[in-house]
Amino acid sequence: MSKEERAAATSSPITTAALADLAIKTIVDHKGIEPVLLEVTKFCSFADFFILCSGGSQRHVLALAQHVEEALAQAGIKPLGVEGREEGQWVLMDYNTVVVHIFLQPRREFYNLEDLWSEVPKTQIDIDSSAQTTSTSSSESRPDADTSPE
Repeated sequence: MSKEERAAATSSPITTAALADLAIKTIVDHKGIEPVLLEVTKFCSFADFFILCSGGSQRHVLALAQHVEEALAQAGIKPLGVEGREEGQWVLMDYNTVVVHIFLQPRREFYNLEDLWSEVPKTQIDIDSSAQTTSTSSSESRPDADTSPE
């Protein structure tokens, strides 16, 4: 089933970009670590955006996933599937054209999806800014502060 067929089958009241923006806003509001938006439209047959972020602990990872799921449910969007809730190491949330990955930092470093998808447009999300412009992607580099958990 193509990306478009899946979107039609699970038609949602908001656009893909708005869905991604809401997920990112929720992650930022709940202190997700180093959120990144990858625009995979031209490189992936099943999604338009991947959202990646980290949590500082297993509890934080699970809480972020819960907050994202609740925020999107309030907008009338339900995930096609959610994996990883039992372990809290890497929660993958499939919202059809938007896939959210919430990692415990060591797992994020190990799987290194940012490098795996290095050819796609990437937007580092400024967690200090209240105005998010996530639907326009660009390849940016961010001077990283050390935010890895102990």
